[in-house]
Amino acid sequence: MFERLSDQGFDLVVRNHAGAILSVDFPTVADELIDALLDLTIPAEELIGSGGGEAQSTQRLRKRLTEASWPKHTFDFRMIVDGRETVSHSHEIDHVRSTDLGKVALEIEWNNKDPFFDRDLENFQRLHAQSAISVGVLITRGASLQADMRGIIQRCIEKHDFLDETEMVEAFGMKDRTKRQRDAVQKLIDQKIPFAEAFSKHFVSDKFGAATTHWQKLKDRIDRGVGNPCPLLLIGLPASIVAE
Repeated sequence: MFERLSDQGFDLVVRNHAGAILSVDFPTVADELIDALLDLTIPAEELIGSGGGEAQSTQRLRKRLTEASWPKHTFDFRMIVDGRETVSHSHEIDHVRSTDLGKVALEIEWNNKDPFFDRDLENFQRLHAQSAISVGVLITRGASLQADMRGIIQRCIEKHDFLDETEMVEAFGMKDRTKRQRDAVQKLIDQKIPFAEAFSKHFVSDKFGAATTHWQKLKDRIDRGVGNPCPLLLIGLPASIVAE
């Protein structure tokens, strides 16, 4: 069912019969998601201009899903015993696709602190236990994208022939760089490291580091059983979606 994604380099993990559920009960929903992901392209310039936050292309993915009936949704739970409310919880999910047969919940963790994976997976677990969702889907940066991020940033800077931060910040519409960030790059330049290499090394370490949400951090949690027994589809965005 997900061969079109795997053929394009997407990382995929399917757990707890999620594939069977999606293929039988939600084939149209699965196709909507696959088509949206295959259409996703992120210009390398947006990765820098976003300052590590969601690139405009990732925001366009959210908009496309919302327009295709995957809106944000808040699940509210209340337990009432003898007329008195004893438990009250709410779980906000980025995107929820509802059909007559149930709901598919989806979270996108482009670049957050990695403990957010625990929050998402535990929310999926609770929602599934209450029969509120049938499948949970998590999308994050894939292994190839995480591994090549520094090279992507460096090649982009070299392509534009930037020689300092001031010119690049203006061209890419970046937020003003902090003194700490500028000083860290300058320290590398003082060690005779070219600007493109110095900036990309610090930028990726600072914004897309090991403690952020990416494929390996997600897989570590799945291997430990976080989120079980909720049916789960995990998707890693590959380096091939970046247009250099």
